[in-house]
Amino acid sequence: MKPTLYLPLLAFVAMLTFSCSSEKLDEQQLDPTAINVPATKTIEVEILELINAHRLNLGLTALNNLSIIKSVAYTHTDYMVSVNQVNHDNFYQRKESLVNNASATKVSENVAYSYTSAESVVKAWLNSPGHKAVIEGDFTDFDISAEKNLEGKWYFTNIFIKR
Repeated sequence: MKPTLYLPLLAFVAMLTFSCSSEKLDEQQLDPTAINVPATKTIEVEILELINAHRLNLGLTALNNLSIIKSVAYTHTDYMVSVNQVNHDNFYQRKESLVNNASATKVSENVAYSYTSAESVVKAWLNSPGHKAVIEGDFTDFDISAEKNLEGKWYFTNIFIKR
């Protein structure tokens, strides 16, 4: 076989053999024991306190913070910052991670972008019927990750579970 025909074929075979799957990479990122989560930020504590205050005002139980939830939320917040887009991409993987590692029987999340304070993001979630239903839902635990992008805008992932 001529080298001019052989090289493109070899390159194609190599590309198929050595290509990465983003799905596999996401699964590795969701190993909660392997995630280096940044220290808790003041805005994260404030959001959790505001949500629990809202729940208590309605006669609902306060939710417990769970560090494994924070680690899974962080993977998604970091992902949203990297793609510069607020989304629920790969939610099923986060859910499965929490089912397998935190004994979750129910998982939901709220995400947000660009709010500048705990009060503003919680107010926005409470003004949205879908987000409000999650905050007021039948859950036992929650946690949040808030990260800034290079322009200084916040991204938020707030995950709720029932055990």
